[in-house]
Amino acid sequence: MDAGFGVRQPTLARVHADCRPPGSAYDAVASWYAESLRTGSPVHAVAMPALLELVGDVVGLAVCDLACGTGIAARLLTEAGARVTGIDLSTALLEIARREVGEGVGEVDYIHADIQRMPEIGDDTFDGAVSSLALMDIEHLDRCLSETARILRSHAWFVFTITHPCFQGPESRWTGKAGGIVKREVRGYFREGFWRSDNRNDVRGRVGAYHRTLSSYLNVAIGAGFAVEQIREPQPVNEVAARVPGYAEVPVVLAVRCRKMN
Repeated sequence: MDAGFGVRQPTLARVHADCRPPGSAYDAVASWYAESLRTGSPVHAVAMPALLELVGDVVGLAVCDLACGTGIAARLLTEAGARVTGIDLSTALLEIARREVGEGVGEVDYIHADIQRMPEIGDDTFDGAVSSLALMDIEHLDRCLSETARILRSHAWFVFTITHPCFQGPESRWTGKAGGIVKREVRGYFREGFWRSDNRNDVRGRVGAYHRTLSSYLNVAIGAGFAVEQIREPQPVNEVAARVPGYAEVPVVLAVRCRKMN
């Protein structure tokens, strides 16, 4: 994901499922990825407050963190009083998550699994679920959200954040000059598929992503049995806006709260 100006134009490449390496692409970059979060990812700085705001009060609730990564959301939800289970396909990220338990943080139950298929988790297990900036990594979104609905109790909530599909696609970029007018150039929005950025210094250059339209995300969620309750496009006004001025002009994150309808 680009952090500002001077980012090379990314490329789009469709791949078949059997072309992807086994396991998680994050295993090979886990240490680098965790360090990038520790030093301050501006996208995560925008996304996490929006996710927690949409989640609301979690005291005493059983919550699943889908594709939990290094466990940032899981730890925050635990601090807020939830009983959290974190699930991720990357064994390397889960190892980091288990190590990075802060003082006073309750225990998180971490499970190694693919959130597109979770036989380890029974039906109707959780009161709520979150997914923080992860659904872009999922090849089969329909399977993932159907599984999410299965493991949630009746009328449970599901909150997810993603990089905004309208403005953070594979052929989008910042234009203009630093200190001047900020613009976002977008094209190729309707071409869905796997892509990898040419910028090897960001996560999308190292592990790639699946681009989908906004309507695809919402329609798949509806098809899985969710009703959309709230949508946020958080606008940073603090140091993140100063660090990446474009984020105050064009949304970088989409945050959605859904509810299981049965």
